[in-house]
Amino acid sequence: MKSILKYTFAGVMALGFTACTDSFEETNTNPYEATDEDLQKDNLTVGSFFSQMELRMIPFTAGGQQDDSYGSTGSYQHFQGLCSDWYSGYVAPTGTWASGNHNGNYYFTGTWGNSMYSQNYTQIMPAWATVCANAEKSNTPQVAALATVVKVYAMHRVTDQYGPIPYVNYVAGSINNTFDSQEDVYTKMFAELDDAIDVLTPYASTGSQILPKFDYIYGGDAAKWTKFANTLRLRLALRVVYANPTLAQTEGEKSLAHSIGFLEEANDRAAITNDKVTLMNPLYEQAYNWNEERMSASMDSYMNGYKDPRLSKYFTAASDGKYHGMRLGINLGGGNGAYTGGAVSNFNLTSTSPIIYMSSAESFFLRAEAALRGWSAGGKAKDFYEKGIKASMAEWGVNSGVSSYISSTNQPIAFVDNAGKGGDAAQPSKITVAYKESDDFETNLERIITQKWLANFLISPEGWAEFRRTGYPKLFPTTRNSNSGTIDTQKQIRRMPYPQTLYNNNREAVEEAVRLLGGGDNGGTKLWWDKK
Repeated sequence: MKSILKYTFAGVMALGFTACTDSFEETNTNPYEATDEDLQKDNLTVGSFFSQMELRMIPFTAGGQQDDSYGSTGSYQHFQGLCSDWYSGYVAPTGTWASGNHNGNYYFTGTWGNSMYSQNYTQIMPAWATVCANAEKSNTPQVAALATVVKVYAMHRVTDQYGPIPYVNYVAGSINNTFDSQEDVYTKMFAELDDAIDVLTPYASTGSQILPKFDYIYGGDAAKWTKFANTLRLRLALRVVYANPTLAQTEGEKSLAHSIGFLEEANDRAAITNDKVTLMNPLYEQAYNWNEERMSASMDSYMNGYKDPRLSKYFTAASDGKYHGMRLGINLGGGNGAYTGGAVSNFNLTSTSPIIYMSSAESFFLRAEAALRGWSAGGKAKDFYEKGIKASMAEWGVNSGVSSYISSTNQPIAFVDNAGKGGDAAQPSKITVAYKESDDFETNLERIITQKWLANFLISPEGWAEFRRTGYPKLFPTTRNSNSGTIDTQKQIRRMPYPQTLYNNNREAVEEAVRLLGGGDNGGTKLWWDKK
């Protein structure tokens, strides 16, 4: 239980989690941040590095800064916008980068897709090690536990994008860190979450706060962080269910039996809002200032087909007053005026819209799947499923039409390309919203994952991971596949290739990581948990 401290001070010495580069100090030192001496004056060391971890989980321009100290819209675009935003089925590109050949049609371009490593892994890991070292000195294991929950959240996104990553056994400052199999990474993450939750639970039970001045998500609320950690553990348990069903059920039922529970209420949603940090929402900037992103065809098909009351909360109407998306891979030629001119719906965002990390609705859909699989979930799949829909509606401020939506037998519709670019596609699925306990396992699983996908709008790394894990929702494939030799168009992309910088600085280790993958370093190779 108390092994949380085993990876505090020791984490700095043996688990330093440094970047795989021989210029670590130069690359990872931010001239705009306070020095150790400055921080010690006000005893801010632990808190400031924890804040850095939160702000770097999803890069965005924060605090009015124009440098990359906490990321930027450009960092976000490489981190998420040009990969999981598209591959999750939430977003479609309207930019004409690289003469139309780019990640959207699996022609991997330059450094696109590198930032999940450079903006997440290499910046969060050193900050985590520093927090843990200082928590050891100050005898505050709850701080180390909180930082570890944030680290696991961030790093499961990294491993779910690439596969094996350096995680379990590290030497601080080494350029020869070895990569661990994804199975070993997940096993370690479960152990870390188990310990962290054990440490946080007493603080949650007494209504305590941890680092309230430095926590931009929950203001130090230990109860909400424990709910977040429980929800995260159940998420990761279901992620591995096809690879190791015994491990999945064991870890999942720990969260299901935990006394503190899960994120459930609308105000439980994990997000950073503009009242806590002055921010620029990066998807807003891409869509409105750069005219490079719009509503996807898959969102068009499902939300219009279901007559989803969240539609106007997620998107703005096109020029004809209706909601239209576009296909991934469409060749826009020399310009994107057909889309920016109003043929395709934009996102209903402002420059200060929140940065969402985890929805409160997700825990209900996780429990619905757990119950469907026969785990000790404390309720029925149908009840959790319907509560998940209600929770999502509450999060997005929808107050009417919820009951009729839950009982609806509407289906997704065929996609008609409103911009006339040849992207028309047949109905992707006949799955209805209304839950039928008499339906077979796979039908109800599709139902659960489809509604979870809709509820997790804008949390695209999760949407893409769940599509790969389950095959749901059924998403429209790219209209062009420039990598058909390695990526199956219908199965769609399974991972992102490792950044070239890793090969440049640690080739032997990356080549071993590719061996652990069990396939080539390309977008068609499946991850360890991608077994269905």
